[in-house]
Amino acid sequence: MTRRRPARSATADEMLATLGRLTDRARQGAERHKARVELAEALQRSMLPACLPTVPGLRVAAEYAPARNGLDIGGDWYDGFVLPDGSLGLSIGDVQGHDVEAAAFMGQVRIGLRAVAMATTDPGEVLRRANELLLSVDHGLFATCSFLRYDPALRELRSARAGHVPALWATADGQGGVVEDEAGVPLGILPGEVYPVASRRLPAGGAFVLLTDGVVEGPSYPIEAGLEAVTDVVRSAARRGTAAERLAEQVMGTAAFTDHTDDAAVLVLLQDTA
Repeated sequence: MTRRRPARSATADEMLATLGRLTDRARQGAERHKARVELAEALQRSMLPACLPTVPGLRVAAEYAPARNGLDIGGDWYDGFVLPDGSLGLSIGDVQGHDVEAAAFMGQVRIGLRAVAMATTDPGEVLRRANELLLSVDHGLFATCSFLRYDPALRELRSARAGHVPALWATADGQGGVVEDEAGVPLGILPGEVYPVASRRLPAGGAFVLLTDGVVEGPSYPIEAGLEAVTDVVRSAARRGTAAERLAEQVMGTAAFTDHTDDAAVLVLLQDTA
């Protein structure tokens, strides 16, 4: 019978050397993960506008927060651009999925909306044409979206919604609530879909806030509670005359209570008091 030698106990020096190698390996892995996270966030932010345009009488601001899991690139976006007639086109939306494919599709949707809006300024028609365009490329993904047109001469805001989270409104005297406009289905699902258009005049000092569901909904936080919390923030800010940039930050701050892991976007419109 052959006897096995008992395993030699590692010396303190050997244990320290092994620990050192494991620590170095972990540090290198952490640095590579951090680099991938930063790259993912940079890719996402590069697809959003560097700045938003302004038109007389209206202040516009936006905020974006990446997904908490850095490699889960999201598909949320916001956009703003001046249309040929001098009005302002605005969009906000959320693409299905959380990966590079979703982010790339988001870029296509955002640019597609811009292109379509150069041919028609009617928000419902913009969404209808964008929907048919997305169906024609047969990408397999869909997007929720709100598209708006602001006429500075009339102070009129016309909007249409494709399955997206409703907007919020508030007036300078502290009134406010959820905008209950009718919505069509998300873009890229059904051909021939019609998107109803709502029109409203923004009162002096009034706020109109659009957002994505990452701001108001979480794993154990219902969207109704999130919308109520943001409505309180918007009403209070409108009553105090808070600047658009500050209001966008405050609305995004409510996302901390939802324990969200999704990315999130906020778009704020404030009508001047003059």
